[in-house]
Amino acid sequence: MRESKTLEFKSRISNTFLKTISAFANYGGGSVIFGVNDDGTVCGLNNPEQACLDIENKINDTIHPQPTYALSVQPNERTVTLSVEPGISPPYLYKGKAYRRNDLATIEVDALELTRLILKGRHMHFEQLPANRQDLTFNVLQMAAVREIGIAEINQDILKTLNLYSDTEGYNHAAELLADVNGFPGIDIARFGESISIILKREMIENRSILTELDETVKIFRDFYRYEAIQGMERKVIERIPEEAFRETIANALIHRTWDVDAQIRVMMYDDRIEVTSPGGLPSGISEEEYLNGSVSVLRNPIIGNVFYRLHIVEILGTGVLRIKEAYRGSDKKPAFEIFENSIKVTLPIVDRQDLTDDELMVLGVLSQNLPKSIGEITDALPFGRSKTTKLLKDLASKHYVTISGRGRGTKYSK
Repeated sequence: MRESKTLEFKSRISNTFLKTISAFANYGGGSVIFGVNDDGTVCGLNNPEQACLDIENKINDTIHPQPTYALSVQPNERTVTLSVEPGISPPYLYKGKAYRRNDLATIEVDALELTRLILKGRHMHFEQLPANRQDLTFNVLQMAAVREIGIAEINQDILKTLNLYSDTEGYNHAAELLADVNGFPGIDIARFGESISIILKREMIENRSILTELDETVKIFRDFYRYEAIQGMERKVIERIPEEAFRETIANALIHRTWDVDAQIRVMMYDDRIEVTSPGGLPSGISEEEYLNGSVSVLRNPIIGNVFYRLHIVEILGTGVLRIKEAYRGSDKKPAFEIFENSIKVTLPIVDRQDLTDDELMVLGVLSQNLPKSIGEITDALPFGRSKTTKLLKDLASKHYVTISGRGRGTKYSK
């Protein structure tokens, strides 16, 4: 047994454990085991029953509000386990300060995080706070509302219905984000050439309605990843990266990002992929697995999410990851999702095969995803000899289009 973000050992009872109680109550809960050294070896307590009384008195006297906790004694080892539940009324303060766990250490939260805890305790979101400015206009929102849901005019009653305005506090941050002009960070876009040292285009889209920022970002995407091809008598639009996946990625970044951080959504465009990084990790109450599977939806900005849903920018709230994955159905390459403590990065690879020759495309055409084939079976279906086919297969494998399994005569190839 080792110490972790949710488990701490104490060889004896001292006031230092109270900071950890504050951290556990503020963030997800945890346990402290008394009578155990830092390395996990049991040293025991002289009087576990008295220790329980001392622990209880210290918590009740110094942590405010009082957290929910339980104490249990392990008689054989003479240890005491203190289990702290996640609190519903943060911040839980020790000597007027709130704490959080940072790996194995307990540290004081900064001013920004303290504000977030206060909002959480009030069951509020940052977007609900009063706007920094009240002289807002909504021409962009009105045009979108007229186009998508037939609203003739965005008046104060409509803004109230959308939870963007109240008679007592006026416009909130959500309204400010949707207004024609605002003071929030936006989207930083960079298009690279052969290396990151070669920047072909750089544009910062900010201080405008997030509806405008979404549309302008999609326009830049189309310039680089969509083109028209004439096939016979028809003109066909080719998407190197599914526009649906990109638009969903940017919309989700705007809905789920932390708006109290002065950082842009970063869009890095390469020949073979796009990387979109948004400020803010996973919202509290959702695991990485739940996020990737789309099984649980926790909105960091529910007002913005509701407006995007009403305007048909997103179809169903909480299904963004699933929709991005669905846009790549049938593609050899798949999107990737990386989750960090303070950000989320989505990588969208190209789906067309401009990196493949006509001969390589012919080889892929005879391969099956579920039924691996031998070199003989593949060669029989191609106008090439065995030697050329083998080389093409090896080249495709190096580009991650083909999987090779087995050895010698038992070697098989599949998509």
